[in-house]
Amino acid sequence: MNSGRYNRQTILKGFGLDAQQQLLDAKVLVIGAGGLGIPVLTYLNAMGVGTLGIVEQDIVSESNLHRQVIYSESDIGRPKIEVIKEKLTAQNTTTKLITYNTFLVKENALKIIADYDIVVDASDNFPTRYLVNDACVILKKPFVYGALHGYEGQVSVFNYKDGPTYRCLFPNMPKFDEVPNCNEHGVLGILPGIIGNLQALEAIKVLTGIGEVLSGKLLIFSALEQTYQKIKFKVLPENLLITKLQETYNWFNPCEVITSISASKIQELIANSSQIIDLRTNDEYADFHLAKSIHIPLNTIDQNLDKIDFSNPVYLLCQSGKRSQLAYKKLVQAYPKTLFYNISGGLNQYLTICS
Repeated sequence: MNSGRYNRQTILKGFGLDAQQQLLDAKVLVIGAGGLGIPVLTYLNAMGVGTLGIVEQDIVSESNLHRQVIYSESDIGRPKIEVIKEKLTAQNTTTKLITYNTFLVKENALKIIADYDIVVDASDNFPTRYLVNDACVILKKPFVYGALHGYEGQVSVFNYKDGPTYRCLFPNMPKFDEVPNCNEHGVLGILPGIIGNLQALEAIKVLTGIGEVLSGKLLIFSALEQTYQKIKFKVLPENLLITKLQETYNWFNPCEVITSISASKIQELIANSSQIIDLRTNDEYADFHLAKSIHIPLNTIDQNLDKIDFSNPVYLLCQSGKRSQLAYKKLVQAYPKTLFYNISGGLNQYLTICS
C-alpha cells in the first residue's frame, strides 16, 4: 500500500489504514462506462480500490462528450472500453483493471458477477437493472443503483445484508414504450456526475463499513431545487428467494441476428432514394431529419404500416439504434418476406461521421 498516496483519507478518524486495506483487497464490478460509470470508476480508482471490472461495449460518440467527461474529441469512434482503460491506468497504475467488451446478458451475468464483492449498476436501461438485481440475489452480492430522469437522479443500495432488493421497490419491468430515454428527453451534463459520485460513495461505505448505507432507502436528488429526499421501503422476503435467472431480460434479444448496416451508408441510401423509416418522436424529427425519410414514430408504427412499401427493402433509423432494433424485430416477424435493415448507431453515429 502506498501510504503517502492515500494519506489524506487514512488520517480520517474512523477510516484509517484498515479501511484503506479493505479497499485494496476489494473487487468492484461497474456495469457501464458512460455518464454514471465514469465518476464511479474515476473515484474508486483514485481512492485505491484494488480491482475494478468494467463491462462496456459502446463506442465514443460526440453526443457523449457533454456528460462523459473522461472522453475527448480525439476518442470519438473508439471503443469506450479501450479509452477508459487507458485513462484509468494513467490515473493509477496500481489498480488491476479487468475489462469485458460485451453487454451484460443472461448468458454471461452470473459468470462475470461471481468474481466480485459488489456491483455498481451504471447502465441506462431497465432490462440490465433487473438482470443485475436477480444475479446479485442469486450470488448474494450487494449492488449500488443509480438512475437519471430529467433533472432528477436516484441512488440506493440493494441486496445488502439481506436487505431490500430492486424488485422490492420496482416489482415489474416496464415495457419498452413506457420508458423515456435520454435520446428523447435529454440529460443535463452535470447530473450523471453528481449521481455517479453518490454511487461511488455508497460503494466505499459498503466496502469499508463506514457510515450508514442507503439500504432500504431511495435517495432522490433534484438538480433544479438542489434538494435531497429519502424514501424508505421494506424488504419483501419473496424477492430474496430467486434461484435462477428469467428467460429474458431484454426488450430485444441481443443474441438474435439483426441485419444491420453502418450509419456511414446513409448518404448512399439517400442518393439511391432508399426507403428510410425514421422512428423518432415528433420533436426529434422536427429538430433534424434526413431529406425524403418517412417519419413514423415507433409508438405509432402499428397505425402507419400503410406508409411502408413492403415490396422494397426497408431501412430503419432512430437516434441511437435502439428503437430501430425493436422495430426490426417487430416488422421481421410480421413481414418475413421483406428485407429489413437496422441502421446501426442511428443519427448519433451519422452526425459524428459527418462532423
